[in-house]
Amino acid sequence: MRLATAEIDLSALSYNLKRTKALAPNSKVMAVLKANAYGHGLVTIAQHLHEADAFAVARIDEALALRAGGVTKPIVLLEGFFNQSDVSILLANNFQTIIHDENQLVMLEQAQLDSPIATWLKVDTGMHRLGIAPAQLNAFYQRLKKTENAKPAVYLMTHFPCADDVKNDRTAQQIREFKQLTLNYNEPLCLANSAGILGWRDSHCDWIRPGLMIYGVSPMLHCIGRDHGLKAVMRLTTKVIAIRSILSGEYVGYGGRWQSEKNTQLAIVAMGYGDGYPRHAKHGTPVVIKGERYGIVGSVSMDMITVDIGGNDGMIQVGDEVEMWGRALPVEEVAACADTIPYELLCNITPRVSYEYIK
Repeated sequence: MRLATAEIDLSALSYNLKRTKALAPNSKVMAVLKANAYGHGLVTIAQHLHEADAFAVARIDEALALRAGGVTKPIVLLEGFFNQSDVSILLANNFQTIIHDENQLVMLEQAQLDSPIATWLKVDTGMHRLGIAPAQLNAFYQRLKKTENAKPAVYLMTHFPCADDVKNDRTAQQIREFKQLTLNYNEPLCLANSAGILGWRDSHCDWIRPGLMIYGVSPMLHCIGRDHGLKAVMRLTTKVIAIRSILSGEYVGYGGRWQSEKNTQLAIVAMGYGDGYPRHAKHGTPVVIKGERYGIVGSVSMDMITVDIGGNDGMIQVGDEVEMWGRALPVEEVAACADTIPYELLCNITPRVSYEYIK
């Protein structure tokens, strides 16, 4: 009996990409595949995003895995590179790189290359994580134009920290500042992440960078994917492995953190933090069994979760499927019950979980 399974709906994936392109019809799409395609499977997801114009990953090993998997589309390194020896790897594999600090620019300038590399110059307009200061733009731009190791086109980009909140005016301010800053540069612009695509039409420009939304999950505060016309790509399921009867007043799980107020039955579910399920999910966090919602009780263990199924009367049996999140139960809702974000839940799926790709 197969237990913990991540069912990946490739038709939903394709649908979400089409939906993304419809929202920004004049922009090229750089699909973000970092962190194992947000837990969905790096290479397989890339192989089925046929309409993407390019892919983006965080690190060079992710990019190399895509090339090893036969992916030929342009690949952009969102963190850039960090060693002089990496520059030749970029060229050999036709990777594009972000330049976000002086060290990277110097290494690129000093490299001995047979042909140039495509570069994206990242400007920090308020994230204060990676990126050059706005006042440095012209100096960096001129150096990239001058070096023979960079292709003539220099893509210009920035990143939003607050685009998930449409009531926060910082994003509108960033958009205005970045467009004013780049007004005299005849180069492609890239501003919008998933939240920018959904909430800030003025940020679409030449390129967009959808990540979470192509997996059918909302990046916006207090929203779920369906609110934007998206379909959940991942459905995390497992099985009931035991049914237990307990009496009123009995304690359940490690630390006895939950005490039953009545005689009831528990379904023991083969899922835990060893599979990537959040250990700090609160009592009452829902799961779906046979189309009905039930709440978890007691502590999430490494391998098991207990679910209060009430009187039951044989309706739920050993071997029944349990949906932990997916089409019937948005991952955004589970994340809220664990005081975290859906990004973390998706990325935390462990190798113990089996993957099944369907159309």
